Amino acid sequence: MTGGRATGGRATGIALVVGSAVAFGAMAIFARIAYASGVDTTTLLALRFTLAACLLIALARVRRASMPRGRDLAILVAMGAVGYASQSLAFFAALAYAPAGVVALLLYLYPALVAILGALVLHERLTAQRVTALAVALAGMVLTVAPALGHAGSARPLGVALALASAVIYSIYIVAGTRVAARVSPDATSATVCTAAAAVYVGVALARGVHWPQSAAGWGAAGAIALVSTVIAITLFFAGLARVGATRAATLSTVEPVVTVILAALVLGERIAPVQIAGGAMIVAAVWLLARAPGVDRAVAAAVRTRSR
Repeated sequence: MTGGRATGGRATGIALVVGSAVAFGAMAIFARIAYASGVDTTTLLALRFTLAACLLIALARVRRASMPRGRDLAILVAMGAVGYASQSLAFFAALAYAPAGVVALLLYLYPALVAILGALVLHERLTAQRVTALAVALAGMVLTVAPALGHAGSARPLGVALALASAVIYSIYIVAGTRVAARVSPDATSATVCTAAAAVYVGVALARGVHWPQSAAGWGAAGAIALVSTVIAITLFFAGLARVGATRAATLSTVEPVVTVILAALVLGERIAPVQIAGGAMIVAAVWLLARAPGVDRAVAAAVRTRSR
């Protein structure tokens, strides 16, 4: 009976993590729809973080999560106001200059970058398997980007640079928050980070001038980014993480860029060349290799725990 319950719990956990990956993967599609309605990047991010922060704070209160104080609070506020805010800005801005599928695939270089930064900053072991994963990820990046740059209007160099910057910033954000993530609950972490990011973008949007969505589809897409691709995605992920563990959760999360590519083709009519699909598969394979590596280092585990993009 116990074995049956364990198997059922694992199956539920797998479904929850995959559901989270689908919700995260749809974010780039929602953003492109929102942009088509006339909203600008800073207004969209202000809407996303404000709505998500309100919902996450309410969720943290319902779950009676202990909110951070002192140094931990200061670190999380900095992570949200500087790290998370700039990462999201780079990601959403990249969508204006490159196809959603390409941006998503490039962003998914972050687990390999986290492994490298973990070795350099946290003195964690960089095994042969992780070096191999990094090489595979970089090769996949080249295959993903090169064809897009070779076709006019497909992906501009600025879009590629912004997508890569998003991956780098997110990696630094994860490594910087590794120790805090071990002390503060996921609910409190997500609520605090999103609130800090919301404060930044509300201020920026008000200073620059607000450009609201001009259609119901645009408002719906903005709301979907906050509710589906932030709150629901995070909630499902942490619920699944508790059932399957960090390694399996990280492996299952590689579904996310695949979902983005498929949705970009179905909803936006984007075309992904076969060589780009191969490149994306190599990036996903690299993440899978990292997740399968013996042991779970702090930075890689934090990359799983702090999924609050």
